[in-house]
Amino acid sequence: MRILHLDAGKEMRGGQWQVVRLIEGLAAQGVESTLLARDGAPLFVEARKRGWRVLPLGITRALGCLRTHDLIHAHDARSHTLGAFIRGLPLVVARRVSFPVGSRWKYGRARRYLAVSEFVKRVLMQGGVPEEKISVVYDGVPILEVARGTQVLGLEKDSALLAHMGLKIVTELETEITDAAMLVYVTNSEGLGSGALLAMSAGVPVIASKVGGLPEVIRHGENGLLVENDPDAIRRAIGQLQGDTDFARRIGDAARHTVMERFTVEQMVRRTMEVYRQVLQQVTH
Repeated sequence: MRILHLDAGKEMRGGQWQVVRLIEGLAAQGVESTLLARDGAPLFVEARKRGWRVLPLGITRALGCLRTHDLIHAHDARSHTLGAFIRGLPLVVARRVSFPVGSRWKYGRARRYLAVSEFVKRVLMQGGVPEEKISVVYDGVPILEVARGTQVLGLEKDSALLAHMGLKIVTELETEITDAAMLVYVTNSEGLGSGALLAMSAGVPVIASKVGGLPEVIRHGENGLLVENDPDAIRRAIGQLQGDTDFARRIGDAARHTVMERFTVEQMVRRTMEVYRQVLQQVTH
């Protein structure tokens, strides 16, 4: 199996790290990958550093790869647009965001959508994508060492709420999480929450916005806390964890177990490969 991956991201965000983990996992299963990414972008640089076959993203490059690949996997909105114009190979599209569906033509082109959560699946269906064309494939994250930190860290994607609360805002979560006693994850829109998953894998209790796909990950009071995007609600949740260390430890342990049970890289790779095989089988028939 030979997969042509497309990613137009300018930054190294959760989606780009999923591309990295997917391509590594596919290679371990004997699947060949070529990545077309924005020239000079962090993902392009990371792929080169790892010795992968990576080329600058563009329709000419993509067309030149058609004869040597079996399937196109577009990983973001811009590469989805590019893939929609390319004929000759089946197109699979990763859908990680919870925004409403735009162009019906564009969304009619893919053979299959990989929705990052049941919430995102519902958004796609509301936009007119048939249910049979959608497969839910959750993010996968590495299982980190258990954190033993003392800091209350903050991560916010599209909000400035935490910046006014005096929390330390993280920029490199995987390295900074070792200093965390808890992570406050605030967003106004979320497909799933790979940052929350990464913290949970380290046994860090997460206080997260009650939006999008996050309630599929976090069960309030069991493996994390869900809150409204309100400073007082966030402060009460922080105080609850700080005031009851046994409760915080139970939350962290349950969070780590949740990731190991449902959100590993291995599970994400296996499920993605199942979808690839299904799509290719449909093409041959």
